[in-house]
Amino acid sequence: MTTTGTTLRQRIPSLDIVRGAVMVLMAIDHVRVFAGVPTNGPPPVFFTRWVTHFCAPAFIFLAGTAAYLYGEKVGSRTSLAKFLVVRGLWLVLLELTILRFGWTFNFDYAHFTFAGVIWVIGWSMVVLAALVFLPLRAVGAIGLAVIFLHNAFAGVLQDGESPPALLRVLYAGGDFQLAGLNFVVLYVLIPWAGVMAAGYAFGAVMRESPERRRSVCIGIGIAAVALFIVLRATGIYGDPREWSSDLGPLAFLNPAKYPPSLQFLLMTLGPTILVIPFLENATSKLAEWLRVFGQVPFFFYVLHIPLIHLSAVLISLVRTPESTGWLIANHPMQPPEVPPGYQWSLGLLYLVWAVVVVILYFACRWYARVKAESKNPILRFL
Repeated sequence: MTTTGTTLRQRIPSLDIVRGAVMVLMAIDHVRVFAGVPTNGPPPVFFTRWVTHFCAPAFIFLAGTAAYLYGEKVGSRTSLAKFLVVRGLWLVLLELTILRFGWTFNFDYAHFTFAGVIWVIGWSMVVLAALVFLPLRAVGAIGLAVIFLHNAFAGVLQDGESPPALLRVLYAGGDFQLAGLNFVVLYVLIPWAGVMAAGYAFGAVMRESPERRRSVCIGIGIAAVALFIVLRATGIYGDPREWSSDLGPLAFLNPAKYPPSLQFLLMTLGPTILVIPFLENATSKLAEWLRVFGQVPFFFYVLHIPLIHLSAVLISLVRTPESTGWLIANHPMQPPEVPPGYQWSLGLLYLVWAVVVVILYFACRWYARVKAESKNPILRFL
């Protein structure tokens, strides 16, 4: 892990832009949760949810890439591993405490402790901390093996209708009791830890020459999309929900996300990797906005959930005051049914999303400046 001092100080603009786009799209889905809009329905509703499917795979994959680039900077696998363990456990703690409160606005931790995307990023970092001592090719091979083979072992990993707690964390998901708390696992370790490991190996691609980087990204992206189309059309492997023309054309784009199937990851990571080289020289105003978000993605994440939740409460107090209590239920996994008359229109959903993104732009721009100018090591963890 060696490179020049100049290279170490340079961020990769295309990665910041992709990360920023991921954060902005992610906010759509989280507004949708508090808007009471379902995950499926007519095309406008379907694609409101579908476009956000790219977020978690890209977020986790690029977290692995960022770990590789950070490892180059510190020049020590041991230092990198220590950083990943500390940051990973810090993310898990935040998910189970502050972020859980942001989702629910209540303190009913005993009945609902939510293990979401930040939880799985944290534990995946802990796993990656062990893997970084292996040769880079081995880390990449392990990551790809987990991504491509986990569907073949799904029956064993899910272990019927009542799997033990460990299997729920690893693959099956769902509820389990621990130390008097009811954990609800939405994001499981397998295959997300494999996605992060693959992203770590991809970091080496981002240090290639621009021509080589472009060629590899385009090759990987096209191959992944083509394989998704073949597997989805034939149904021979890679998703528990087989597609057929009887289910309608939208079902073709709806492979399983919990846990993410091979088809789901090909559908989402393929285009993400494919677009990276085309953003390297992007200079538009939109690209600059997205770069701001991409420079401080976790700061964006920590702020956007309570901001969206608070916005929903204020709107409910005006629109449907009798339904406001629904917004302090145990979102997003265990809320009661959406109250009659509460559900927002898509127009209101997207308006709130736009306002939230604009507010967060100014907050993220300020924090990105503070983080760049400060030498405080604590800022690395936010």
